[in-house]
Amino acid sequence: MRHWKKTIASVTFASSLLLSGCMNGETPEQEIFETLEKVVDLEESFEAQQEPLLELEQKEKQIYDEIITLGMKEFDQIVKLAEEGSSLVEQREEAMTAEKESIETARKQFEEVKTSIESLDNENLKKEAQSLYQLMEKRYEAYMTLSGHYMEAIELDKELYELFQKEDLTLEELQLQINKINELLVKIKESNQAFNEFTEQYNEAKFTFYKNAGLNVEYKN
Repeated sequence: MRHWKKTIASVTFASSLLLSGCMNGETPEQEIFETLEKVVDLEESFEAQQEPLLELEQKEKQIYDEIITLGMKEFDQIVKLAEEGSSLVEQREEAMTAEKESIETARKQFEEVKTSIESLDNENLKKEAQSLYQLMEKRYEAYMTLSGHYMEAIELDKELYELFQKEDLTLEELQLQINKINELLVKIKESNQAFNEFTEQYNEAKFTFYKNAGLNVEYKN
């Protein structure tokens, strides 16, 4: 099957955290907390794109499944469905672009944490924070790989729906295009898994850092 469910882990489940207690002049540890939780807020729009993207993929899958059950005697119906599929692909492209912009904005915010990390006096804590930073950078790089593959697949999907509108389309042409898409979907699945794994590792490392830094973190009501 050429379609897939796009499920991505995020850092947003931590958005209900706050730093309790009096802060008379922020320490580097507190500055790191504030920056990392700003990143959480900035990724909210990234999280918001997940459900719409999944819904679009599911709708497009239904159209694709319907097209491949039709014969050439129903070419007019195939063309109509292919046009609908193309429209959904364009909507996915817009949603993915918005998602990527959100990640890029969050990444710029995250990079500001480097200054606070260098200001840490405790060397062990500094190493821990540096490892945390590297994990997040790997996460962002994994996302950029994922995004790149996904956008490539979108272009191939556009080509596929154009092919469906060719009355002289051959089975060989169709199979070749589907093979290209399926090859990319394997790469998407792999990069998606890497992104999710780095996200989980980052979230665990972040809360461990908060604990070791002595930050009094609690959940908002």
